[in-house]
Amino acid sequence: MKKASLVIKEIQEGTYNDVLKEVYIDESRIEKQPQRYVAAIEKFISLYGDQEIEIYSTPGRSEVSGNHTDHQNGEVLAAAINLDIIAVVSKNDVVKVLSDDYDLKPISLDDLSKKEDEVGTSEGLMRGVLARFKELGYAIGGFNGYMTSDVLQGSGLSSSAAFEVMIGTILSGLYNEMKVDPVVIGQVGQYSENVYFGKPCGLMDQSACSVGSLIHIDFKDNSKPVVEKVDVEFSSFKHSLCIVDVHASHADLTDDYAAVPYEMKKVAQFFGKEVLREVDEKDFYNQLVEVRKEVGDRAILRAIHLFNENKRVEKAVSSLKNNDFDTFKQVIKDSGDSSYKYLQNVYSNKYPDNQAVSLALALSEGILENHGVCRVHGGGFAGTIQSFVEDEYVDHYKEEIEKYFGEDSCHVLKVRKFGGMKVL
Repeated sequence: MKKASLVIKEIQEGTYNDVLKEVYIDESRIEKQPQRYVAAIEKFISLYGDQEIEIYSTPGRSEVSGNHTDHQNGEVLAAAINLDIIAVVSKNDVVKVLSDDYDLKPISLDDLSKKEDEVGTSEGLMRGVLARFKELGYAIGGFNGYMTSDVLQGSGLSSSAAFEVMIGTILSGLYNEMKVDPVVIGQVGQYSENVYFGKPCGLMDQSACSVGSLIHIDFKDNSKPVVEKVDVEFSSFKHSLCIVDVHASHADLTDDYAAVPYEMKKVAQFFGKEVLREVDEKDFYNQLVEVRKEVGDRAILRAIHLFNENKRVEKAVSSLKNNDFDTFKQVIKDSGDSSYKYLQNVYSNKYPDNQAVSLALALSEGILENHGVCRVHGGGFAGTIQSFVEDEYVDHYKEEIEKYFGEDSCHVLKVRKFGGMKVL
């Protein structure tokens, strides 16, 4: 650990420039980091004094392929991105965090049981991570922390998972010599969100934030998902990941989201199974006429999406391993087409006049031509689309798509090879 004021001096002198380049990749983001880090440390000093500090970073994530598969014990491909939370921390007896402008209540280590009044709160997430670390036999302790985030909220980039993973990463660094497996940190985050925060979620978000780079997750055994890091240098493909915010509200869409797993599970239940991953695809097609009478056409189409989407994830992973980016892009396009036509999560049937995601995809296809591919991003129905765009074409794509959705609606990102990490 070093005194906070000394770290500021070293950052200003360029001591950590090489580290920052590795973490943030994109020149336009690298330039802003020294000032961002200095401002965070200065805020820490104003809150807690000029103490010895460490600094941690946890990325946001983007789902790449495997749209709406995790709730059926399917397969997903996700990527860490170069937007992150940074945390300036020092050891303390309790956990005390200011997160941007949110002054979180201190968490005492003496009582880590679930509190009903913390359900749905950041305090609940922190207490849950601490409790689970202790249950698993890892060392825990308190810390003072100031966190600041540029992970876009409500964009499908998973800011809550990044926060959970950050708490786990800090505990790993301050009290466990950074030896806690990133997959375990992801599982701890999921536990905290499920039990202490009160929100059911899969493991994709937390794993991608914790492990970094591109990860392939197979949820066949949901209690022990297989997490594989796809070890490729994504920058060598000379494409950027663009997330376009279409500025459509998620309000009143809960029923649309809930209907996707509900209908898929109705198909599974026809065959006496809990989830579609357990259903034999040949049996599904052999009995399709009977299943259709029982569950209706949309459920059938959504099941077809699920069966094929699992295969697409495997194809995307193998194409990346073989450095075949053209095939990878085709898989992403096919996945997006399937989400539109069969999964049907691009707009809500309740609001047919509101099709901002559909419009963004139509416009993007016209702008990109053969310079990239696009698809609905994440849960769908509103929110964002995702495009993989050739690096030299990104500026043009951003300029053109923002004519329709406004300035800074297109966020140009890179796949980051680090998950939760100690920066310095």
